[in-house]
This record gives sequence, structure tokens and C-alpha cells, in this order.
Amino acid sequence: MKSNRNSVAAFFLAAAIAIPAFAQSGADNYKSKCLMCHGVDGLAATNVGKSMKIPSFKDPTVVKTPDAALFAAVKNGKGKMQPFASKLSDDQIKSVVAYIRTLQK
Repeated sequence: MKSNRNSVAAFFLAAAIAIPAFAQSGADNYKSKCLMCHGVDGLAATNVGKSMKIPSFKDPTVVKTPDAALFAAVKNGKGKMQPFASKLSDDQIKSVVAYIRTLQK
């Protein structure tokens, strides 16, 4: 019985550590790969964002965009945005999409 409790406690401790690390990875990758165009807040109010007419992440159309479509845009590129498939792993791209969702709140 004690072994099961220890296993359960270890699982929840690992999850508590891993979830913030996953979220931090998305924030870090966003800051290093996306910030220049999309801005700190995702509003695309940067010089590059304005010149390329990048929509804000808070735009209702972007908010309604499924995660899979955002994932594909980051991975394969979209419009003038370069693809990041060779620079970010699938897990890193998923964490960036999760971070983008936090910017939409």
C-alpha cells in the first residue's frame, strides 16, 4: 500500500514539474523565434508585424483557428512566414501553440 502511495506521489510531483517546464519551453521558443514579428503580447504591433500585415493572435479569426492549423502554420510556414520544421521539434511547436493560446486570454 505504501508503495502505491509513493508511486502516485511521484507521478504528481513529476507532472507538477513537467507542466511548467513545458509551458516555459513554449514561452522561450516564442521569444526566440516569434517575438520579432508577433510582439511580446501577440498583437503583431511590431514594425515587421505592421509591414507584413500580420493579424493579432487576439483577432477572432485567429482565436477560432484550431490548434492543428496553428501547428501547421508554424511547422510549414504561412504566407511570408518561414517554416520552423527544421528549427523546432513537433513538441516545441506544440508548446509554442499552447503559449500563443495564453496570449489570447
